[in-house]
Amino acid sequence: MFCFQCEQTDRSLPLLGCQVDHGTCGKDETTADLQDLLIHVLQGVAQYGTRARALGAPDDAAADFVLYAMFTTLTNVNFTATRFVQLVTEAAKVRDRVRATYEAAAAAQGVTAEAPAGPAAFVPAATMDAMLLQAAEVGVRAGAETVGDDVVGLRALVLYGLKGVCAYAHHAAVLGQTDPAVFAAVESALDFLASAPTDVPALLERSLELGRVNLRVMELLDAGNTGTYGTPEPTAVRRVPLPGKAILVSGHDLRDLAAILEQTKDLGINVYTHGELLPAHAYPLLKAYPHLAGNYGGAWQDQQVDFARFPGAIVMTSNCIIEPQPAYRSRIFTTGPVGWPGVRHIGPAAGSSAPIGGHEGPTDFRLAVKAALALPGFTDVDAAGDLEPFTIGFGRDAILGAADAVVQAVKDGAITHFFLVGGCDGAAPGRNYYTDFTTATPADTVVMTLGCAKFRFNDHDFGTVAGLPRLLDVGQCNDSYSAIKVAVALAEAFGCEVNDLPLSLVLSWFEQKAAAVLLTLLALGIRDIKLGPTLPAFLTPALVGVLVEQFALAPVGDPAADLAECLA
Repeated sequence: MFCFQCEQTDRSLPLLGCQVDHGTCGKDETTADLQDLLIHVLQGVAQYGTRARALGAPDDAAADFVLYAMFTTLTNVNFTATRFVQLVTEAAKVRDRVRATYEAAAAAQGVTAEAPAGPAAFVPAATMDAMLLQAAEVGVRAGAETVGDDVVGLRALVLYGLKGVCAYAHHAAVLGQTDPAVFAAVESALDFLASAPTDVPALLERSLELGRVNLRVMELLDAGNTGTYGTPEPTAVRRVPLPGKAILVSGHDLRDLAAILEQTKDLGINVYTHGELLPAHAYPLLKAYPHLAGNYGGAWQDQQVDFARFPGAIVMTSNCIIEPQPAYRSRIFTTGPVGWPGVRHIGPAAGSSAPIGGHEGPTDFRLAVKAALALPGFTDVDAAGDLEPFTIGFGRDAILGAADAVVQAVKDGAITHFFLVGGCDGAAPGRNYYTDFTTATPADTVVMTLGCAKFRFNDHDFGTVAGLPRLLDVGQCNDSYSAIKVAVALAEAFGCEVNDLPLSLVLSWFEQKAAAVLLTLLALGIRDIKLGPTLPAFLTPALVGVLVEQFALAPVGDPAADLAECLA
């Protein structure tokens, strides 16, 4: 195996990457290699998909499958090797269907149907062992000795940015928000990668194009979330558990949370959120359920402790699962793209009549509900301590509703600077940087945050400034869209560009969704972003130099020095 797609990449060897028998995330060699093979076959789907779409014969169902299948390959999503054997086989069937559609459209229009080389012509083996032999030829470093590390790194930037785009697009699609232009862009990017590109400027431009696509995808997801569950409102979220039966829901998926709330009402089960689902409490139609009882625990990397202590059933809805421990392995369930060997999965199985990808309607969570009813739930709530509520829900509507006061406070000097400090949390050393940075920000500044990085500092009392909370929790990582809209609105109010605002972006990254968000910010021309706790391992020194030159991207350093630089 060789994998360097996330921040926890093994950096102990000269060739940076997880490359022995398992990744730092817990992914074994077999699963890693099968994921590489799946991406290769998906490139073949896209090769025919782009050509069929160009002839006016798109297969949006195939493109939707691609979103879901790509999502399963993100860091900390699916670790079940047999699942990837099924997905590779399914992807080959989807590709053959799209090829037939393309050839029929070409014949109907009197044009010659092209037979693309490479992934489009690849025939996956019938067994796992044989697939693994094939996978050895299609990993992310295939051909590296010929094209060089800079090209490999840029191909990886395109691929990993695309994975993030696909994950966000899948979240939007399950809420009914799709766009043929997004399907076309995903197919085009995979088709581009299938051609084994070597042109550095073309690779860099393709990565920025994915950033522009991701802005549209986040707009779709925002429309799906707010259109389905209402506009987020400032909300205090309870952190002390209530006595009674309990289910803990982690991941990112609001639709799964809504289904669990609906299926547990009047059953005496309290539902708690974990990690990136904390922002769910700000949505009116979700917080209307009285048994949405609060948030339990912290960010994703704390789950082995949080889940072991939680006395009820646990449901993981999307990325961020890590190896379930014996203390809770029998009471954790996965759904959607998530999977772990030996953990019960709730959802349609591959080969069933229900489509792969989660569009068959809300999942039936009876297994998890039954487990919650059988487990003791919370009896001694004093063990939780005296935890103050989290205040969340400061999306763009809430912030822009006070825009006049904010603008006036800036003009009056009451607010001197804005910081956007957010992204992914993680277990790697160095993430205390974000705690040290935010808690040192002056009292006349505002800190906006999103993603699970907030758990590093949202226990701190930041106080208020100009009648507003100094810490504004914007939401999940995908709510970068809200933060961008706020920045654009402020720039319009002051008659300047976003880069001219007293605004600093200090981001933490972990996986491929964060890569997609970073590409969006770069595509918008936003400069002077500080990124940490480390830079991606797939970016060579030469590529980092390009990003520094074009965008003034910089790694985080000493918190006090970085803060002084931002304020200057």
